Amino acid sequence: MAAAAAAGRGPGSGPGGSPEGPEAEAPERRRKAHGMLKLYYGLSEVEAAGRPAGPDPLDPTDLNGAHFDPEVYLDKLRRECPLAQLMDSETDMVRQIRALDSDMQTLVYENYNKFISATVTKHHCSPFQAPNHQCDPRGVSSDTIRKMKNDFRKMEDEMDRLATNMAVITDFSARISATLQDRHERITKLAGVHALLRKLQFLFELPSRLTKCVELGAYGQAVRYQGRARAVLQQYQHLPSFRAIQDDCQVITARLAQQLRQRFREGGSGAPEQAECVELLLALGEPAEELCEEFLARGRARLEEELRGLEAELGPSPPAPDVLEFTDRGGSGFVGGLCQVAAAYQELFAAQGPAGAEKLAAFARELGSRYFVLVERRLAQEQGGSDNSLLVRALDRFHRRLRAPGALLAAAGLAEAATEIVERVARERLGQHLQGLQSAFLGCLTDVRQALAAPRVAGKEGPGLAELLANVASSTLSHIKASLASVHLFTAKEVSFSNKPYFRGEFCSQGVRESLIVGFIRSMCQTAQNFCDSPGEKGGATPPALLLLLSRLCLDYETATISYILTLTDEQFLVQDQSPVTPVSTLCAEARETARRLLTHYVKVQGLVISQMLRKSVETRDWLSTLEPRNVRAVMKRVVEDTTAIDVQCPNGYQPLEQHPEAVL
Repeated sequence: MAAAAAAGRGPGSGPGGSPEGPEAEAPERRRKAHGMLKLYYGLSEVEAAGRPAGPDPLDPTDLNGAHFDPEVYLDKLRRECPLAQLMDSETDMVRQIRALDSDMQTLVYENYNKFISATVTKHHCSPFQAPNHQCDPRGVSSDTIRKMKNDFRKMEDEMDRLATNMAVITDFSARISATLQDRHERITKLAGVHALLRKLQFLFELPSRLTKCVELGAYGQAVRYQGRARAVLQQYQHLPSFRAIQDDCQVITARLAQQLRQRFREGGSGAPEQAECVELLLALGEPAEELCEEFLARGRARLEEELRGLEAELGPSPPAPDVLEFTDRGGSGFVGGLCQVAAAYQELFAAQGPAGAEKLAAFARELGSRYFVLVERRLAQEQGGSDNSLLVRALDRFHRRLRAPGALLAAAGLAEAATEIVERVARERLGQHLQGLQSAFLGCLTDVRQALAAPRVAGKEGPGLAELLANVASSTLSHIKASLASVHLFTAKEVSFSNKPYFRGEFCSQGVRESLIVGFIRSMCQTAQNFCDSPGEKGGATPPALLLLLSRLCLDYETATISYILTLTDEQFLVQDQSPVTPVSTLCAEARETARRLLTHYVKVQGLVISQMLRKSVETRDWLSTLEPRNVRAVMKRVVEDTTAIDVQCPNGYQPLEQHPEAVL
């Protein structure tokens, strides 16, 4: 520090190095210390050098001058400054004193830290030091320690003088405060009297102010005026003047309350304006129970109007709007209005307690159930479509809109009811997709029967069984994949209800896997087994080639297709439900049994046809009058041709027969 460096010269050296006595050194040392303090506090360089910056260095009223006289300065302030400026001077002086105290403490702490740093700094002695040079055992130079002791001794003297000056300044500030104390108390009393007079003036002007506010329609301002003066008027109503003011205000307030009620009952304004009317009426002291009933009645009227508008859109005459547009309109109209009514009710009638909350919950539950009925009616009209994208978007917006009133009115159970509707629609959609898969499979079988029954065009052969089988298998698999992709939209991450427990567990395992995929595979096997009825019933009209095709289709499903479809389902729908599911082996066994029954029935049908042909050829011929056969009979040729056709339909002995030899029995 500069102060420590300046004070580090020996007591017997002057500025030029010549010896001086202690008497000559003391004023110079004080002047330099004073200048260094000014440098530290950021004063001008002229002042820091010890030279006064003002034009008159002998001015006794200069706080920074060397000839400052507190008495003269105080007299000057009393003569020249008003009371407000004196109080400001006092405040400013107290602030400066505190700042000087803080700066002095900071200066002491910084010098102390530097002293600590200097004592622990290692001083390595050079081999060329003087013979009389001594070092501290810890490596610190003894010359350095001695010089620092001298410097800090001088700094202590300067700090003592600084403390004395600060004590003088503090005493001076206390004297100023004591001098101004009486005037300060008188001013405080006058200010209190002035505030009281202003309040009295406000009370005397209150009737005219209320009348003007009512005429201008500033109802909120009038209620605020009445609220400010109500307690005072009630406290001093035994005085005639205050009693007259209170009577006038009561008359005006009654007229104000009547106008607010009329404005509220007209219902031309929106929910926020009506809530404001109720809030003002409550502030005027109107009965809360009556206002509560009227508020809910007005809210019910507005919400029922929204419901009637939605119901009109579902009527038979106009075409029903788009499902997404319908849910948007219901969410912005009915659900938004319900949220406004509920929020305003809870804010206005919070003092009603549990009884008021239950009344609001019943109100929301009743109207919400009517809204849910309309939504379900509109969603039911979406049956029959295979694309779920628009339906899922509509359900997502419907569910999102009801999260706010569900959190606001937890007791009404609106969010839970909305989730149940979404789950019910999802289950119905799964049933529709299952019916679609069954219809598509039956359509494929119809196409196969038509292709088998179509007459052969000259020179052109119809499609073979292998081609028909490939068409049926590819078409069925394509429909299954399309259904999986369509129902997968219900579990998309961006959909608000996809994180519900039903869509994370039961929908994936029991809905998609069991009801849709496993249900379709079993339905397909059952449809194929229906062709194995007795020849006298349905089986008589079934082409044998169709039985062979279905048998091969079931074997292909048992070999690879069932495992592939279920693996694809499990990958797309991460099942988190622990409910039991049908194992792949069970479905494969059912498909293998269906293939066996179809193949057995195919053998029976073909054998029956050939045996009946042979039997009729034997029974219808008169063998007694028949000539001796010289050529192969036509029926035998027909038997050979049919057997050859069967062999063509089952090339290489039909591979599945080798895997299931019991089918030939």
